Amino acid sequence: MPLFLSIYQIFQMNWLGVTIIDNTYMYIMLAGYLSLVFVLYPAKGSAPHDRVPWYDICLFAICAAICIYFAAHGMKIRHSGWEYVAPWLPTLCSVLLCLLVLEAVRRVTDIAMLIMCIILTIFPMVAEYMPGFLAGPSYDPLTAARLFAMGMSGILGIPLYTVATLLIGFMLFGVVLMKTGGGEFFFKLAQSMLGTSRGGAAKISILASTFFGSISGSTVSNTLTTGAMTIPAMKRSGFSPHYAAAIEACASTGGPIMPPVMGAAAFIMASFLNVPYAFVVVGALIPALLYYLGLYVQVDAYAVKADLKGLSRAELPSFIQTLKEGWQYLFVIVVLVYLLLTLKLEERAPFYASATLLLLAACKKRSRLSLRKIVELIVDTGKVVVQLVAILAAAGMIIGGLSFTGVALSFSGEIVRMVGGHILPMLIVGAIASFILGLGMTITACYIFLAIVLVPGLVEFGIDPLAAHLFVFYWGVLSEITPPVALCVSAASGLAGSDFMKSGWTAMRLGAVKYIVPFFFAYNPALLTHGTAWEVTYTVFFAAVGVISLGSALEGYLIGVGIIKNWYVRAALFCGGLLTAFPEGYTTIVGVGVVLGVALIGYFMAAREAQRSPA
Repeated sequence: MPLFLSIYQIFQMNWLGVTIIDNTYMYIMLAGYLSLVFVLYPAKGSAPHDRVPWYDICLFAICAAICIYFAAHGMKIRHSGWEYVAPWLPTLCSVLLCLLVLEAVRRVTDIAMLIMCIILTIFPMVAEYMPGFLAGPSYDPLTAARLFAMGMSGILGIPLYTVATLLIGFMLFGVVLMKTGGGEFFFKLAQSMLGTSRGGAAKISILASTFFGSISGSTVSNTLTTGAMTIPAMKRSGFSPHYAAAIEACASTGGPIMPPVMGAAAFIMASFLNVPYAFVVVGALIPALLYYLGLYVQVDAYAVKADLKGLSRAELPSFIQTLKEGWQYLFVIVVLVYLLLTLKLEERAPFYASATLLLLAACKKRSRLSLRKIVELIVDTGKVVVQLVAILAAAGMIIGGLSFTGVALSFSGEIVRMVGGHILPMLIVGAIASFILGLGMTITACYIFLAIVLVPGLVEFGIDPLAAHLFVFYWGVLSEITPPVALCVSAASGLAGSDFMKSGWTAMRLGAVKYIVPFFFAYNPALLTHGTAWEVTYTVFFAAVGVISLGSALEGYLIGVGIIKNWYVRAALFCGGLLTAFPEGYTTIVGVGVVLGVALIGYFMAAREAQRSPA
């Protein structure tokens, strides 16, 4: 029912003159999705799996009843100021809803997210006793609970509003794409395009994960889905288990940064910036492509050094035949992008795209959905939304704890004061904070917290607002491939049967560009297409040259030169690539000079060695 309610609300159908106001709509969404957490996610690992315990049924009923009560009184909440003064029943419901959200987030995430939520739920009650910039106005526990449950900066804040009005359609589109066979098509397309090239199995992994990730925006699920197919193929073709795991982990973590979908955080980013989602998509495209370029260059270089061949054409699907069988999947993505970028129908675009794909799929027996599969589609969409609603409702409480007290702004200002007005220390502080929080929180929750407390400080330094948001977002995502947590590496290592730490260090090297690129676009937003056509073209070209040089240095192979054995030549090439990619005129000129010098030295050294070698 909540899915159909979303369609009714987003398309503003107003059947029989019924108009649903925003807070009523979101309470109904909570009733439909948050309550299901207590049915789908057990309270503890030892809970029975063949039945729902009585206490979970009670929590489900209480949660649904509270949210329906609030939905029925949505107009009173809005116009009577119930978040400050309310009768005893809505006050009691507010307290219970806050506790239910905390329990829900405990079940769907880990302890770090819960601790963060508890701290910032209690914070408004003790803010006046805090020292320095952490001090702010305090609220009694009941008022704080009402603000969290009924205020528009708490549970019903930007994160939940975004999933209720924008993100749910894209989640539906992703499920429709997979249910109609889109996942199989994109994997075959990657096989047919890159399978015969050297190291083809790894390049298939990169391209397939790019396709999957750009639609799902997920990381671990992307790793498990594509890795189950690509990792065994890489191992058979000669890649070591730890290298195969690292490639798949790095390729899959590109999902959240790769348009057009990118995951929940990108949609919330658009809401924070108060810009169309298409603005975020266009800006994020070039940095994502640079990341995949760096990964591809390293894999290609590794294949040359290890003398790894491509797969035989006989075991790969035909490119033309693959397009004939699955052209509708490419067509519907073009439709989605057109609706987003040209017609600006952000909320409705994924629904139109889903309907188009279902109609096209119905024309082919192979992809046609039966009634049972349609029911599965609706259920699967609901399962995806359930977890996200719990996380984003809790994220709303994090935002509320900071915004009610005014600490968010003072926190950001204090960081600016501490770094003394220097942009590089500010970026380093931001990177470290993003990374540490990313170790224990979901990517979305980590981004939301930093967007509140850190991004305003970055913007105060004159950094482009989109660049500031993407900077903390990138560094939050990096925890997925960086030990000791590295969830994607853990998943890939399990599939590959490799050592986790060895795979983790390899993933860090393969994903090195993702650590560096955020600093580039923070200094020059031309990498986000913010600038004149000449500025963007110039900046992107030299960034690409720099990334190719970086990848070549890390793997020890440069096209046209060959294998680079001397560590100091590789170090010089790395520094040259770094300077070339850095978006500033003088450093770029110096970097290009260093890269050309290294290439010439490497060429002559290789030629001399060839002359010395016996014929």
